[in-house]
Amino acid sequence: QVQLAESGGGSVQADGSLKLTCAVSEYTSSRKCIGWFRQAPGKEREGVARIYTSSGSKYYADSVKGRFTISQDNARNTFYLQMNSLKSEDTAEYRCAASVGLCYSSSCCFQITPDSFGAWGQGTQVNVSS
Repeated sequence: QVQLAESGGGSVQADGSLKLTCAVSEYTSSRKCIGWFRQAPGKEREGVARIYTSSGSKYYADSVKGRFTISQDNARNTFYLQMNSLKSEDTAEYRCAASVGLCYSSSCCFQITPDSFGAWGQGTQVNVSS
């Protein structure tokens, strides 16, 4: 079973930057969806960004659009979330996840529910102080 591990979290002041890394234990084939999610205490889980591994197409939540960038390396087994202009409301535990089934379009990747992501990392904490 594929395993994911996040790193790169930490504490930063508002307007600062962090880059999160998601290492995947095995080759991530095409037609997969990789997502970054976050959850703050007392709040619901929020999908932050997704990338469709076949085309590299990306999706961002409105709350992070223009500030966060999701990317993948050429080997398709490491994924990143570059976070710039961080705000206090970005404070949360961040987790990456991989879809279980195959997606045959970016629309599939962007529309599947979090339950369709069958493999999850343990999470990395991001704290942004104002």
